[in-house]
Amino acid sequence: MNLKELSLTLGLSQTTVSRALNGFPEVSETTRHRVTEAARLHNYRPNARAKALAIGRAMAIGHVVPIRSQHEIVNPVFADFIAGAGEVYAAADHDIILSVVTDDDEAGAYRNLRARGTVDGVIVHWPRVNDPRIALLHEIGMPFVVHGRSSRARLPYNWVDVNNTRAFRAATNYLLDLGHRRIALVNGLEEMDFAHCRRAGYLRALSEAGITADPGLMRSEEMTEDYGYRSARDLFGQADPPTAFITASLISAIGVRRAIEGAGLKMGRDISVVTHDDVLSYLRNGDDVPIFTATRSSVRDAGRLAAEMLLAAIADPGAKPQGRLLRAELVIGQSTGPGPEPRAR
Repeated sequence: MNLKELSLTLGLSQTTVSRALNGFPEVSETTRHRVTEAARLHNYRPNARAKALAIGRAMAIGHVVPIRSQHEIVNPVFADFIAGAGEVYAAADHDIILSVVTDDDEAGAYRNLRARGTVDGVIVHWPRVNDPRIALLHEIGMPFVVHGRSSRARLPYNWVDVNNTRAFRAATNYLLDLGHRRIALVNGLEEMDFAHCRRAGYLRALSEAGITADPGLMRSEEMTEDYGYRSARDLFGQADPPTAFITASLISAIGVRRAIEGAGLKMGRDISVVTHDDVLSYLRNGDDVPIFTATRSSVRDAGRLAAEMLLAAIADPGAKPQGRLLRAELVIGQSTGPGPEPRAR
């Protein structure tokens, strides 16, 4: 059934039926209910393009990926975030527009999306500590939500983030409680805000325990399996090697485990590992008993929340920006055990 046939069935004009289905306020509640019930009974779904024209929106959300980060498209963290956000978009009849751009044309991509009206809003990924995209999107008037935060941004904005500082402080404290004192940090790129905050939590826990942080135990790089392996292998070559690791990604933790086994050691007995687990669909941290002790927070849930927040901001442009801080849960797995000098703190 098309719009014309539905209108004839109801004895209403096509304009009235369209406005009722698209939520225009001038349509009475009685008429709106009558139209939506008839649409449901006759299995009518409005044409997405026609709906977009009727309400003056693109009915699409943008995700801009610079080439330097294009590996993130196949990263299970990015994939799970998009899967969560996509559930919300689909329910709201919105499409996803994914733009892969050169490193020096990211700003141009956002300006073009706005000028052409291709999308109604965007989600910003991988925010840096002082991210220029926040000021840019304010300037061009593009509704947006940041997945993460930019600690030094001065303008208000919508965001969904994990309390990374608290999570890595808790992870470090857990290892200290087990008696570990030589704790290595295998972090992400620290120009990224999440990694900056995770380092801050790690350093704070060490300081509170009266331990001077050793720069030689800290690594910062793109979070790959090979990076985790190389970092752990090199650290084992030190005169005073670490007895425990904290990694910023489950992917890096797998590399650390490979290095542990390559050194003839056993994870959880000889070397402890705590990681961050985004509860990934295709990279599970064990079943009933986690493989890795981890700070756990679902990136798919974050995708859903960010999408809902963005759609709300698009519907009400004058609303005050909101922030949603998710708390990571510390789950105990098989990868941690007592340090060489266990003591109660």
